[in-house]
Amino acid sequence: MDTNAEARVALVTGGSTGLGLALTRGLAADGWQVITDGRSEEKFKEADLPDGVTVVVGDLTDADHRARLRADVEGRGRLDLLVHNASTLGPLPMRPLAEVDITDLQHVWRTNIGGPLVLTSALLPWLRAADGVLLSISSDAAVHHYGTWGLYGASKAALDHVTLTYGEETGLTAYAVDPGDMRTAMHQDAFPGEDISDRPLPEAVVPRLLSLLAARPASGRYRAEDLG
Repeated sequence: MDTNAEARVALVTGGSTGLGLALTRGLAADGWQVITDGRSEEKFKEADLPDGVTVVVGDLTDADHRARLRADVEGRGRLDLLVHNASTLGPLPMRPLAEVDITDLQHVWRTNIGGPLVLTSALLPWLRAADGVLLSISSDAAVHHYGTWGLYGASKAALDHVTLTYGEETGLTAYAVDPGDMRTAMHQDAFPGEDISDRPLPEAVVPRLLSLLAARPASGRYRAEDLG
């Protein structure tokens, strides 16, 4: 990654809550300029983000929103890190594949695959110029076959593939990282009524992601528990 005196720039999608919020804060504390996005302006107000963070409210599946993100990056003239964190579980409660319809499929894949794919393409010139890193937040559901997790897991498996193929095609360093179970609203949505207080907070994962970025090993799929 470029280590000159100019501040490094990161774009983290889905930065209003959970791991996206924790990583946005962690990068800012580490001296990065961070651009982040999300659909809820109210959640960003509650997040009370630090200086050095730019919020662009909108939906990643919307072309105009992606154009605003691209314009922000273009205005800065560089992008050192692109983090695909925004995602959706799909219809709740989660359901077996036999109960998934085409509308559910389109929604999950537009959010978890389509948005990241086309946003990466739009930002490639700046990522390449900075010898940047592409980091996608994966899931163990991408490699394990859990009942009712098929739609989400398939989308994450596809995101892993897209991420690492981008690395192969462009020469970018590309990572797909499974953060493990975390104590987040999204995890609670997946397990309604279950006590998830024993899961680690997303803040516990951030140092491992930062250590990955600092060490910059070969492109590949990693588990956060094996990092740092």
